[in-house]
Amino acid sequence: MATFELLQNYWWILISVLGALLVFMLFVQGGQSMLLSEGNEMHRSMIVNSLGRKWELTFTILVVFGGAFFASFPLFYSTSFGGAYWLWMLILVSFVIQAFSYEFRRKQGNLYGTKTYDVFLFLNGCVGCVLLGVAVAMMFFGAEFTVAKANILDAGAPVISRWTDLHGLEAIADWRNLLLGFTVLFLARTQSLLYLINNVDDDAFRSRSRKKTLLNGAIFVVLFLAFVVVLLTHSGYSIVDGKFVSTEYKYFINYTQMWWCAALFVVGVVLVLYAVIRTVFDKSFNRGIWASGLGTVLVVLTLFWVAAFNDTPYYPSLIDIDSSLTLRNSSSSQFTLTVMSYVSLLIPFVVAYIAYVWRSMDRTPITPEEMNSNDHKY
Repeated sequence: MATFELLQNYWWILISVLGALLVFMLFVQGGQSMLLSEGNEMHRSMIVNSLGRKWELTFTILVVFGGAFFASFPLFYSTSFGGAYWLWMLILVSFVIQAFSYEFRRKQGNLYGTKTYDVFLFLNGCVGCVLLGVAVAMMFFGAEFTVAKANILDAGAPVISRWTDLHGLEAIADWRNLLLGFTVLFLARTQSLLYLINNVDDDAFRSRSRKKTLLNGAIFVVLFLAFVVVLLTHSGYSIVDGKFVSTEYKYFINYTQMWWCAALFVVGVVLVLYAVIRTVFDKSFNRGIWASGLGTVLVVLTLFWVAAFNDTPYYPSLIDIDSSLTLRNSSSSQFTLTVMSYVSLLIPFVVAYIAYVWRSMDRTPITPEEMNSNDHKY
């Protein structure tokens, strides 16, 4: 039987994979954030219908990501999702308006017009990306909460985790969190353009998208480099003999001591840069989304790993450092993790099904002729 520590590490790896896939799938939100700046009605329609084939996958991964956290690390779930609820409510509302916008944008009898739903999709694209980045950034830069497990015995207020009065909104005021948020937004915009170039069969649209890829890719690179510098120079905490000890350059140390993370990080960055540069300058290259997607997954995986492995609290408290969450003090029981590990063996089959559905939906590229047909359109 696997040891308790091995099970905790195994489930953090699974959560890291889901988080990385979610960041990749945010290209849907990235495309939505560019809708209002697209003046060509035909091009706007092709963008919506191309992204409309994938929005449910993004939403599903987000839900599974939250569910996996709830099952494997319930103390994090109750602390973050339950305590920083204003932040998570904003994220949830932005995804809810996305769902009905796709369904009602072209629906017969629509009283509000497509423009109204385009605004909703734009809001989800911007707010969803930035706030998800803010939520993840708290895993490095900390959050304002305290944890007292003994409170569960208090019949009057059995609340383990307590936050400040703003309940997560204060995280939006931290410029470091916003830096990651806008980095995620421009990564999503760049990847969306790469996806659209691959999925939309229209020369004029692809030509304009390549120019936009250069601009958005350049902004992303600047923001990403700034975030990397801030992260690697940030003072974090190490767990030494059960106590939290302030450590300068903690995440830089994690990358150097876990060399495989550093190697995957470099490979991921190179793949993203390759995808952007070749797509911009090679007019016949339309498959940049795959290199960029793989690179994004690798980089995000390493960020999750340096946030929690190597004796690092993955959710540090800014109010009471002893309340910080680690893989060891926030997980489910060994029995629960063991049972769920057997269930997780079904994941490859789910991934295979998603890949099959993706290939089926993208077998025929989006064309102007399809937008002029009477077939179902978003």
